[in-house]
Amino acid sequence: MEQFAALESSGVCRHAFVRRIAGIDVSHDKAGALRRLEAAHRNIRRKIRVESWPLLTAEQVHGNKITIVDRPVGVGRQFAGCDGIITNQRKILLGIHVADCCAVYIVDPKTPAIGLVHSGRKGTELGVVSNAITQMSARFGSRPPDLIVQLSPCICPPHYEIDFAAKIIEQCRAQGMRKIHDSGVCTACHVDRYYSYRAEKGRTGRMLALLGLE
Repeated sequence: MEQFAALESSGVCRHAFVRRIAGIDVSHDKAGALRRLEAAHRNIRRKIRVESWPLLTAEQVHGNKITIVDRPVGVGRQFAGCDGIITNQRKILLGIHVADCCAVYIVDPKTPAIGLVHSGRKGTELGVVSNAITQMSARFGSRPPDLIVQLSPCICPPHYEIDFAAKIIEQCRAQGMRKIHDSGVCTACHVDRYYSYRAEKGRTGRMLALLGLE
C-alpha cells in the first residue's frame, strides 16, 4: 500500500493506493482477478479505518462522464457508464481500479470536496480529469488553485506510445491548478510492485485507489 504526502497534508481525507498483492494468482480476466483480490483489498480498507464507509466505484468505460454524489449514501454501489466520481459527502469511500491507467486523486481541503478519476489514453484525450474539476467547481464551489491533485503510478514511455500523465498535468495547469503531484513511477517498469495490463498481456490484477472525506 502506498500513501501520498500531498494528500496526507490536506488534513481532510483518508486514502490509499493498493499495489500488487504478493501470493495471489491474478492471471485471469478482470472480474476473476478482482474476486481473488477482494479479501486483500478489504483488509486495506480496514487498515486505513474506512471499512464501515460505503464503497462507490465507477464502471470505467474509458469515457469522460463523472458521477456526482451530493447526498448521503447508505450502501456501496458501482455507477454505470462513468470514469470518475466527485462528492462533498463525508465518510463515503471512492474507489478506482487501474493496471497501467492513471488514478487521479483530487482534494479540495477548503470546501471540502473530493474526486477520484480513472484516466487512461482515451479518457485523457476526452478530458475526463478536466471534466471532474469543472464539475467540482460548478457543484461544490471548488476553486482550481485550492485543489490538490495526485497522479498514481501509471504506464509511461517507452512502454507506451504517449505520456498521458504529462497530458493530464497539462490539462490541470490549463484550468488554473497549481498543486499537482505526479508519482513519476511507471507501472510497466516495476511489475514486482504494480500490475501492468500491457506488460502482462492483459491477464493480471488491478491496483485499487481509495479516497474518502473524513
